[in-house]
Amino acid sequence: MRRTSILWRSFLVIGILVLAILSLMPTIRWYSHSDESRVEKLTTDEIKNLESKKISLGLDLQGGIRVVLEVDTTGIPQNERKDAVDRVIAKIRTRIDQFGVSEPSVAKEGTNKIVVELPGIADTDRAINLIQSTAFLEFKLVDEKGDVTKYLNPETNEVLPNAILPTGREILFQYTRDENGNPIKRPWLIKSKTLLTGDMIKDARMNFPSGQFGYPYVSLEFDKKGGQIFYRITSQHQKELLAIILDGIVVSAPVIDEPIPSGKAVIRGSFTIDSASDLALKLRTGALPAPVIVLHNQTIGPTLGKDSIYYGTISIIIGGILVMLFMIFYYKLSGIIVDFALLINIIIILGIMTLFDFTLTLPGIAGLILTVGMAVDANVLIFERTKEELRLGKTVGAALDAGFKKAWITILDANVTTLIAALVLFKFGTGPIKGFAVTLSIGIISSMFTAIVFTKLIFDIFLNNFKVKSLSI
Repeated sequence: MRRTSILWRSFLVIGILVLAILSLMPTIRWYSHSDESRVEKLTTDEIKNLESKKISLGLDLQGGIRVVLEVDTTGIPQNERKDAVDRVIAKIRTRIDQFGVSEPSVAKEGTNKIVVELPGIADTDRAINLIQSTAFLEFKLVDEKGDVTKYLNPETNEVLPNAILPTGREILFQYTRDENGNPIKRPWLIKSKTLLTGDMIKDARMNFPSGQFGYPYVSLEFDKKGGQIFYRITSQHQKELLAIILDGIVVSAPVIDEPIPSGKAVIRGSFTIDSASDLALKLRTGALPAPVIVLHNQTIGPTLGKDSIYYGTISIIIGGILVMLFMIFYYKLSGIIVDFALLINIIIILGIMTLFDFTLTLPGIAGLILTVGMAVDANVLIFERTKEELRLGKTVGAALDAGFKKAWITILDANVTTLIAALVLFKFGTGPIKGFAVTLSIGIISSMFTAIVFTKLIFDIFLNNFKVKSLSI
């Protein structure tokens, strides 16, 4: 019976350990190269493959930005505000996913606040613009007969405070640059009626002109209903100017040369590749249902992250060595078995985090360090119980069996209560707190496994294969 039990437990331990090591291999390969040697020695596909499978680092370790947003729900009925905030979160998350950020975090905080964490992002302004921009697209006709200048202050080019516009008219501005790069603010007299909105956009992509030179542009494709409306607009208003307006700003105002039955349109302007790509992304994912305000943003440099990883690793090594030395000093040969289990425990924790794509944060490293200290608690209880049984005159095998059985309930109670606290932190915490809760939770489960299953297996193998008359404990 003991031999059969040893066999299946051996398969279980080896299987879990092999799975953990295999899941960690991309991480080991990734960090075994410097940034320079990685580019020199690995192909592009290998780099992408390793990057997607390595352990994910949080914002505090990788560097990036953290933005706190507030959803402006003043114009939304009270009973619809919660839904509006949830839809804003969904839209922002979709934008970020298509932007290509690895391991982003978009979390609701309170009733109308959103915390966005983007690891590995250096261009703060571009990221905030992508997140914050409402991206509400409208198509309106330009009033070409009206004189917009009489409603403007000639010195400031701003609308006069006492200006009375004709009914159904509004003044919007277009922001461009001249050949020397100087900003130009051009006013347009617009007919207020919205003919078509971006809600009917089926797809939006950045494209380049067929020639070698020219600004990139954004091509739009409307859905069936939007295409029919766009065809009707272009049929009824040929040779008129159609203003393309994004968030109240005129992007362009092209002439409608002929009816467009294809349901496709083009937005041209002084776009860069990034701005055209971002505009296409925002139009593709749709407008935010409510405007958002940036309350706070924080940029974390990658150097700080590298230092955190370095010192965190040193802390784990030093803490682990001290714990291992103590166990050897106090429990002798039995302590060596526990030390081996401790190493296995760390491999399993990191393997599980990689396998299930959990993110390692700086507080997560703290949780890992704490786990190293807590991992031997269960074995301390077991060994002390075993000592008591040996003092009663029991054989080594009987004393170990009794020690594991009697300590089991205490170990379970202690770890379950800690696990409950960790799960509560994960459920209600944000960002760094979740990182701590993840490593602590995985560490508790892994520590119980190595303490109860692995160390018992090692002792049983020795007892089953050798005539052990005394226990070095």
